[in-house]
Amino acid sequence: MALGIKEWLRGLSFKEIICSLTVFLSLALFLALTLWSNHKVNGLIDQQAAARWDEDGGSAQVSCFFAEHTEVDEYTILSYEKTLEQSLKEVLPADEVGEEGGKRLFIDAYSSLGSITVVSEKGKLEADAVGIGGDFFLFHPLRLVSGRYFSGSDLMQDFIILDEDAAWQLFGSNDIAGKSVMIGNIPHYVAGVVKKQEGKFAENAGLKKTVVYVSNESLSAYGESDGISVYEVVAPNPVKSFLYNNVKEKLGIDEKDMVMVENSSRYSVEALVSVLLDFGTRSMQNSAVKFPYWENIGRGWEDIKAIVLLFRILFLLIPGGIITVFLIIRWRNRTWTFRDVASLIVRTKDKMVQRIKGEKSKWKHF
Repeated sequence: MALGIKEWLRGLSFKEIICSLTVFLSLALFLALTLWSNHKVNGLIDQQAAARWDEDGGSAQVSCFFAEHTEVDEYTILSYEKTLEQSLKEVLPADEVGEEGGKRLFIDAYSSLGSITVVSEKGKLEADAVGIGGDFFLFHPLRLVSGRYFSGSDLMQDFIILDEDAAWQLFGSNDIAGKSVMIGNIPHYVAGVVKKQEGKFAENAGLKKTVVYVSNESLSAYGESDGISVYEVVAPNPVKSFLYNNVKEKLGIDEKDMVMVENSSRYSVEALVSVLLDFGTRSMQNSAVKFPYWENIGRGWEDIKAIVLLFRILFLLIPGGIITVFLIIRWRNRTWTFRDVASLIVRTKDKMVQRIKGEKSKWKHF
């Protein structure tokens, strides 16, 4: 085989060798960029809730980010949950609507952004805070260092999750699950400690300061918050954009007061082409929407993936162009005609027929 490759290379001109190497290198770069970008996106845990919830791929994840002072509260969310449940029952087969085995029809969460003061026996901490409701940690499964998550639907709403920085400042340790802190002179209990995302990308997205996670109820009562600013939902998506359109039309919030994202398809080629077409203008923000850190990270990767897509297209066009030129040259310099091809096909067919007849005649004697 190696001898055959050497003979083939000897038969190529210098220009043909350069073109061949360019084709192979371009295809290798295309493959490398594709694998790298897919690996990075798969690591964005906040964008993968639908894939974790429904391994069959029949669900979608949609996020809504509300402008400041938009009137969204727990009753708004509860009302939409009932509307969504009814909408799904109308379009899904009866065997998919039941909740046998504890399988829920959809999951959702809401959250607010703000700040809060946390006091322990060893110190006091002013921290950025996320007030959570619903299934927040199903959408954002932060890496636990110790302890556990809590749910916005728990009976008691006096839990807190600290990042590593907060844990060390307040207790000098990460192993502090069950310990108490005071928030607004009300005791709260540490459910767990999470790993803080690090790096320049995360810091620019909004993670420069320490972040703690409390119930939306606690943040509203004992901290500073502008109210619910994020709503997220994962639900069956029987047809393209069903969930996105359902949230858009039935949540009850004016389009100008929110930004919507279909997380489960935001990194598709179609979506990235839209990012490229809006490049330069999409960063211009006319609405008073403050994105949480996880959405800033997601939007940053949209820009990166869009640029990578341009290079991937380029690395496909280069070999495509070279191969096209090669075929055109071969076509112009061909020494055969279509009549020659037709004759070859007929001769090949006749040989196959004769071979089949010969095989049949052998078996007549058995």
